[in-house]
Amino acid sequence: MQLRTILTLIGLFGVLGGVPALAQGQAFGPSAADSVILEMREAFAKGQTKRLTELLPRAQGHVLAPWAAYWELRARLEMAEPQEISRFLSRFAGTYQEDRLRNDWLLLLGQRQEWGTFMAEYPSFRMNDDRSVQCYALLTDFRSNERDVAQQVEALWLSQRDFDQGCAAAAEQQLKAKKLQPHAAWLRARLAMENGTQRNGNQRIASQAVGLLDAEWANTVSAIYGNPEHYLEGKLLALRLRTKELVTLAMIRLAVKDPDLAAAELDKLRWKTQLSQEERSWVWGVIGKAAAMRLSDKSLAYFMNGQDALMHADHLAWKVRAALRAGNWEQVAAATAAMSEGQRKEAGWTYWRARALLALAKTPADRVEPRRLLQSVAGLQGFYELLAQEELGLAITPPPAPEPLTEAEKTAANSNPGLQRALLAIAIGMRSDGVREWNYSTNLHTPGGMSDRELLAAADLACRSEVWDRCINTSERTKNVFDITQRFPMPHKQAVLNRTREIGLDPAYVYGLIRQESRFIMDARSHVGASGLMQVMPATASWTARKIGMTDFRPHQITERDTNIAIGTGYLKLVLDDFAGSMPMAAAAYNAGPGRPRAWRGQTGAPLLEAAIWAENVPFTETRDYVKKVLANTTIYAAMITGKTQSLKARLGLVGPLDQALAVNRELP
Repeated sequence: MQLRTILTLIGLFGVLGGVPALAQGQAFGPSAADSVILEMREAFAKGQTKRLTELLPRAQGHVLAPWAAYWELRARLEMAEPQEISRFLSRFAGTYQEDRLRNDWLLLLGQRQEWGTFMAEYPSFRMNDDRSVQCYALLTDFRSNERDVAQQVEALWLSQRDFDQGCAAAAEQQLKAKKLQPHAAWLRARLAMENGTQRNGNQRIASQAVGLLDAEWANTVSAIYGNPEHYLEGKLLALRLRTKELVTLAMIRLAVKDPDLAAAELDKLRWKTQLSQEERSWVWGVIGKAAAMRLSDKSLAYFMNGQDALMHADHLAWKVRAALRAGNWEQVAAATAAMSEGQRKEAGWTYWRARALLALAKTPADRVEPRRLLQSVAGLQGFYELLAQEELGLAITPPPAPEPLTEAEKTAANSNPGLQRALLAIAIGMRSDGVREWNYSTNLHTPGGMSDRELLAAADLACRSEVWDRCINTSERTKNVFDITQRFPMPHKQAVLNRTREIGLDPAYVYGLIRQESRFIMDARSHVGASGLMQVMPATASWTARKIGMTDFRPHQITERDTNIAIGTGYLKLVLDDFAGSMPMAAAAYNAGPGRPRAWRGQTGAPLLEAAIWAENVPFTETRDYVKKVLANTTIYAAMITGKTQSLKARLGLVGPLDQALAVNRELP
């Protein structure tokens, strides 16, 4: 992303609310005024309230003054007077910062139980994407007119992945009013026990949920979380309701730790007679999921001990994966049939259900429904859409370009204050803030929303500013038009083509990977330290530089375009060669390291799998999505580069156990 280009465009676009935009003469870096904004952002991150107040007058008149005012007031929101908050909301009406502060204030009002003020402000909250705020609103609805909100509260509470006060307060209200059944609290605890990836965070969630039913049980839940085996050892027959639920939680926790041990425990006679079919089915779902994530051949059998209709959505997803790996199309069909309508309509599950029905079809009439399902998702929007397209025998070719943008459409995007603020924020190093403001300014919750044409114009602005991630993401949100040049841009084309030609690598594959890795952000840096266009880790960069003969490489060079492309493509080629040219396995190795996909490919004697089935069974969510997106991107880029129809299936191929005759490059980091 080029700072000069963005600032030049901002300078050309005129004024923002009467405040002059940056002049082109400031295009080479942040100005002194920008430095004040950046210092305020740093002070906000450090909680330096006094410093924010001192700096605020110096930010007046700056394009990003709304951010400065937001940070200063947000830092002392708990002490601010309501009149001061109202003045801020009025002064910055219609901006992201206004709605962001209202979100923060509504959360504070809910925590303080200041329901009158909350109810007065809530209707003006445009984003309305905070589940805790939504729960506080339902709580006030029930307080004011006893409207039946239990179902909405339950759905919001169960969908919260983090520890939460707002939805817990609404759930407690509904439990006390006997509008919400205690089972909802147990479900919340079950999900926390099952998804125990946060250190102690999920234990808090489970304890909080069960504590709403009985405060004493919260301590028991904490003990179960740490040592489920010990709790189960002491349980006897003739269990009471609460003990049965606590046993279920212990079984779930044990399944996460050791699915085989949990299966043996659940198979004991006492649990068959004392736990309900619903409780046992849920636990079998957790056991099956945990085993499937370990790629155990026992996983499908574990799932089949329970009833699909009584399992959670995530259990059914993993049952489909286990059934695919086992080649059991009947169980793929059964599990997808048990999914909710919303889950079943997701492109992936629609595709696999169609494939299962086709595999089980005995007559031409049996093929009508699966073909209808494939037609419902076929297209160029993603991995399964492309596979459905091929399954129907339709060509994968670039779609026709939409009508060119008019000057009026471009001008409207150019003069949008939120988009201008977002571009400037990104240009001076406030990428996360700029991205949030850009997303807010292009989303449908803004006044009037954005049509497809307006989204194309906004994406065009981002493309011309070389802010490629906003270009791609904004264009991807159009519903009835598809601008492939915006969704799949090719920056640095000559550099990529030259390098891939030099080392014998498919340029479409490289573009597909870069699009997923960094969205073409030159200075992108991940939370684990990967850098640049191809997101290379420091140790990997140094190792690869030595392997490809780059003797003068220095770590700081990794964000330089040509160096990053040289090292990233060099490593990708080494990985691809190590996996015998398998693009999906090499993509998995690039994302998760080569050791993991070697383990995921199966042991000697295991059957060959369609790579789409193999990819769907990758245990890591990030890597599973990554492989699918990189290969889908690659197929589209290949169509663009060659101008010829392409096959995703051909690129996927088959995946199976390692050919013992092939050498493995154990040096690959």
